[in-house]
Amino acid sequence: MSEDLHGRAGELDDMSALDFVSLMHDEDRQALDAMRPQLKNIAHAVEAVTGRLRSGGRLHYFGAGTSGLVAAMDAAECPATFGVAEDVVQAHTVTDGGEDDRLAGQEAAREAALSPRDVAVGISASGRTAFVIGALEEATARGALTISVTSNALSRMRRGVDIAIEVETGPEVIAGSTRLKAGTVQKIVLNMLSTGVFIRLGRTYRGRMVDVVASNDKLRARAAAIVADLTGASAAAVQRALAESGGSAKLAILMLRCGLAAGEARSRLSSVGGDLAGALGEGGR
Repeated sequence: MSEDLHGRAGELDDMSALDFVSLMHDEDRQALDAMRPQLKNIAHAVEAVTGRLRSGGRLHYFGAGTSGLVAAMDAAECPATFGVAEDVVQAHTVTDGGEDDRLAGQEAAREAALSPRDVAVGISASGRTAFVIGALEEATARGALTISVTSNALSRMRRGVDIAIEVETGPEVIAGSTRLKAGTVQKIVLNMLSTGVFIRLGRTYRGRMVDVVASNDKLRARAAAIVADLTGASAAAVQRALAESGGSAKLAILMLRCGLAAGEARSRLSSVGGDLAGALGEGGR
């Protein structure tokens, strides 16, 4: 467990900077290797969450302290990366002072208006954070799909959840500092979960961010590069298509690849749930 003393704790104060960062690098690699036994559970979660979101559900993260910040980071990236509405992935967090309040977790889940179409993911390194446990209990009572992400096998948090993802990262270099290996693994698990879900929902195409929200110069340039890459069209044709599509790279690609007007392309995309592969006749997911 992360609270246990690391085997080389007594050496840290006398280590050179290079020796110390080398030790941390080795620990991070071991933590990543510890994820392998949990890949099936993560994949199961991807499939289950995809089904809920496809039916109109939402993905809710519940966490406290560092775990809450990791969850908030993942949720914040989803709208810009995948073009989803801001309420599709939500993070409900508290600071360390509120992590012991189980009732606050239950209230957070109630305020989220969870339904059987939704997913509640509880994130806690120890697996015993009362706020997160309370949120998962309320989510279960409301019929939502529940998933726990912990660094502690057989923790309290796994009880009653639909899917338990437990990556035993072991003692931290600084005992109990879950911002280290445990936090790194939590971020990677959530990366896998949200990215896998939105790929399966057709929010990407051939590894490109075709639903990117082009809200600044950098992202507008990225959208143009994606359209050019996937269509082979000239820069002028790409810019015309993006203008006519309202800045949608996905729509512009379909227009250029199939010779469609914006309205026709929009209708075709809508008929296949926004899946570009399906709209191009390559088969939906």
